[in-house]
Amino acid sequence: MRHFIFILFLHVFLVIPAQELPPIEKFTASDYGGDNQNWMISQNEDNYIYAANNKGLLEYNGSSWVAYPSPNNTILRAVNVIDDRIYTGCYEEFGYWLKDKKGVLNYTSLLPKLNENAINDDQIWNILDFNEWVLFQSGHTLYFFNKETEQFKIINSEQIIYKVFNINGHIYYHVANEGIYLLKDGQPKLIINDAVVIEDRVINIWLVDEVLTILTRNTGFFQLKNNKLEPWEISANNRVKKLNIFNSIRLEDYSFVIGTISNGVIKINNKGELDYAINQKLGLSNNTVLALFEDSNQNVWAGLDNGINCINMTSPIQTFIDYDGVLGTVYSTIIFKDLLYVGTNQGLFYRPLITVDETFRFVEGTAGQVWSLFNDNNERLICGHHLGTFIVAKNGVEKISSELGAWNFKKIPNHDNLLLQGNYDGLYVLEYKDNTWGLRNKIENFKNSSRFFEINNTNQIFVNHEYKGVFILNMNSDFTKTIKVEEVSELTIGNSSSLESYQGDILYTSENGIYNYSDAENKFVKNNVLTDLMASKKFTSGKIVVDQTGKLWLFFKNNISYITNDNITNIPQITDIAIPSDLRKGVLGFENLQHIEGEKYILGTVNGYLTLDLANIETYSSSTHSIHLNSIMKKDVNGSKNYLPLAENGSFQHEKGIVSFGFSVPEYNKFLDVSYSYKLSGLSDKWSEWSHVSSVQFENLSFGDYTLEVRGRVGNQLTENSISYDFEVNRPWYISNVAILLYVLILIGIAFLVNKVYKFYYERILKHEHIKNERALIQIKNEKLNQDIEGKNRELVISTMSIIKKNELLNKIKKELKRTRNNKDIESAIDLIDTNLNNNKDWKFFKEAFNNADKDFMDKIKAAHPDLTPNDLKFCAYLRLNLSSKEMAPLLNISIKSVETKRYRLRKRLQLDHDDSLVNYILKF
Repeated sequence: MRHFIFILFLHVFLVIPAQELPPIEKFTASDYGGDNQNWMISQNEDNYIYAANNKGLLEYNGSSWVAYPSPNNTILRAVNVIDDRIYTGCYEEFGYWLKDKKGVLNYTSLLPKLNENAINDDQIWNILDFNEWVLFQSGHTLYFFNKETEQFKIINSEQIIYKVFNINGHIYYHVANEGIYLLKDGQPKLIINDAVVIEDRVINIWLVDEVLTILTRNTGFFQLKNNKLEPWEISANNRVKKLNIFNSIRLEDYSFVIGTISNGVIKINNKGELDYAINQKLGLSNNTVLALFEDSNQNVWAGLDNGINCINMTSPIQTFIDYDGVLGTVYSTIIFKDLLYVGTNQGLFYRPLITVDETFRFVEGTAGQVWSLFNDNNERLICGHHLGTFIVAKNGVEKISSELGAWNFKKIPNHDNLLLQGNYDGLYVLEYKDNTWGLRNKIENFKNSSRFFEINNTNQIFVNHEYKGVFILNMNSDFTKTIKVEEVSELTIGNSSSLESYQGDILYTSENGIYNYSDAENKFVKNNVLTDLMASKKFTSGKIVVDQTGKLWLFFKNNISYITNDNITNIPQITDIAIPSDLRKGVLGFENLQHIEGEKYILGTVNGYLTLDLANIETYSSSTHSIHLNSIMKKDVNGSKNYLPLAENGSFQHEKGIVSFGFSVPEYNKFLDVSYSYKLSGLSDKWSEWSHVSSVQFENLSFGDYTLEVRGRVGNQLTENSISYDFEVNRPWYISNVAILLYVLILIGIAFLVNKVYKFYYERILKHEHIKNERALIQIKNEKLNQDIEGKNRELVISTMSIIKKNELLNKIKKELKRTRNNKDIESAIDLIDTNLNNNKDWKFFKEAFNNADKDFMDKIKAAHPDLTPNDLKFCAYLRLNLSSKEMAPLLNISIKSVETKRYRLRKRLQLDHDDSLVNYILKF
């Protein structure tokens, strides 16, 4: 039982379909914004693709999809581009779409032109171009619309019309239970009523070698011979009879593509032989094919029950993809005895090289990582494996070394019976002995991993270690140990670098360039010729491969390139194959390429391999393409969108949002990479970096004139045209003509106001200076007055002191005279003194001087105390001079005590409190 299960496992899991197929570009409902089912496909003169989808009309420009809802929100079943119109049909509706000047499709219904013959409860299933007519096929009616007169001609059928065909300018149609009709002289004529077309459904009709050939749904191909249908004797017919066919087309090369209900797509060549089948297991998105269409570049579009696929039928690149994950990532391939061997991370597999539809088979005992395969003069195949080294046969392997990690193998010069093997832990020597290979020895004194190594004729081994650098090993004569290990200092350590022998030289390749070892200088020297050839390429991997034809292959980000020497000048020249790294999907640093035959090669990928046909790849890469401007959209700051005419120069408001441009190159080959570059003159004179983004937007451009230029690149080939669009960003309102006039008027007004302000300002300054001068003059006058007052005060003080001194002197004289009063003359002198002491002239002089010094005092104190007597006022004047009682007594000719009494009485008259100072009160006035 275990043996039986093991055999079953091998059969199910280790036998892999191994057919190389055309590349397929897949589109899902989320990609195109419609429903899953797609019923018919067409193409316009710009190579845009149109599909009839459950939700409406789909348009694809090579970069993005646009979905238009069907006119009456029913399933769109038919589409055909005729001239500049896109004719469509759905339930109870048909008409055409036209692009407006903004690049947007608008629909026009043809039902109003039918008048009373309106379609009733029926679908439009097919649309054909027939001379000046457009033929719409429904279930029971053929509607012929004249493009010139816009009139209709109608042909009805009681039975269901399965399908209508235009064969070399003649209309054929198949009616259920009746047969095939030919429209002749405006009338239907039944021409075939054989049992085949009565019992089965006709899928398509062609003229093959002038013989009417039909394809039925379930019974295969037939040809009309002697008015009788006979099976078409081709080898593929037996296979076709087993299929449930839904549609088919005949390609330009006269081969056939058949779409089935549950078996995907079948390709039959023009000899009637089965080429291949593509189903969901082999890469198709769905096994039910509802529509087939061949575009202008011989790609076949398949409208599926779930998505849309584009099959690159004529691509020189074919794919084998391991969708089940059994094969794994391919690290090595080799052709050995007409078998293709594929070494992967999951083991070693093989299949016959040229047998069509053959399967890959697993080589027992090789499960795990295969690193390399080596052909020993077409006698033995050696496999370098993670688990050791094996000799390979169809039915299994023989392990010849258990040393882990056999990277690679090289022949040792002048030793036909020895092979050098690089391993994880150094170098080993294999020896051919007793009709087989076996491990002889490990090379001593070197333990570094030796994935990349080369040998020259002087017993030197060159080993490249990506993280440690390049080493030169000088060997002894029998390759058992190293005599000397030299580190190469002139080479910088670089990731993804490699060594390879090419045209007698040992080449080292890294991102810094290509170097070859100079025996004369005993060092690596940059090979400027080869380095210059790769200088313009974007480096990704330093892995280089020399194939059996002598080509040197290099792997870059955007290309696979090979170097050959010109046959006349012998100068190296490089040829680029535009397959970007993200499309070829190889393992970085482990790229592997194998020559098959002629110009055909195999390139390993992470899930299978690609086959390249160099004989056709130049034509494939150099075909011309056009770039198209699809949309110009202005998005305002509030988020509203407005599409603008494509053919007219644009005009935009300054800083009013975003303007975006959409463009595309309608190229549908999976391995032809499309990129874009633009330049906006008026903003920058430099072209942008190449990008896959098919739109560009600009925000808040300053005012001025601009020219947008966009160019496209398909692979390495520029498009034959470029886009040029002129537009203007208007000046903002604040520098418009009206605004400028307003600014001039405002400036004039401001100048006038400034003049007024300055005039007013300077008038104020002059007035201020005048006032200042007047104040200064008044101050001078006041100072002069103050000086006069001070002078008068001094005079007053002097006069007062004089009177005081005089009265004091007179009183002293009077006292002396009174002591001797017995003389009559003395009495007379005393009287004279008294008269002089009471002389009012002194008071009048004092009063006049006092009033000159403090003229307002008397008026103020009189106003405050009108009941004061003249003597009181005189006493107040003496107090204002701050005279003491002793000083006032001689002036008043009274005693000091009497002065104090007068003080007391004056305080009462002035109604002062006990604590108030009389002098301070008088000084306040």
